[in-house]
Amino acid sequence: MKSFRKELWFASKHRMELLNITDQVEACLAESEVREGLCLVNAMHITASVFINDDEPGLHQDYKAWLERLAPFDPQGYQHHQTGEVNGDAHLKRQIMGREVVVAITEGRLDFGPWEQIFYGEFDGKRQKRVLVKIIGE
Repeated sequence: MKSFRKELWFASKHRMELLNITDQVEACLAESEVREGLCLVNAMHITASVFINDDEPGLHQDYKAWLERLAPFDPQGYQHHQTGEVNGDAHLKRQIMGREVVVAITEGRLDFGPWEQIFYGEFDGKRQKRVLVKIIGE
């Protein structure tokens, strides 16, 4: 069995941003030479997320508006802010959107359903953060 590990780094331009990272993950899969197995993609920061959904701009706007209603940015409104950080909302948004995805690898390709793509969700951006891609299989 092969094991492959690579970190992808992102520096978002906005505090909240949804980036399609499918091409980068597919490049990792090609580099790994795994034909059958599993691909784990996870955010390595507690204010970021990795999730699967459709790459449709209206849906992305809906996500951002929904998340902001559920956990609005409020520099004074969260207990976490007592530590000096003002990103309590970003921790909650990450919890809602999830930490990671696992995708089956079949015949050397990510085995997606129709319209599925992998996204990096940034909720406390404008700085460097990383995503881990771990691929195992044969």
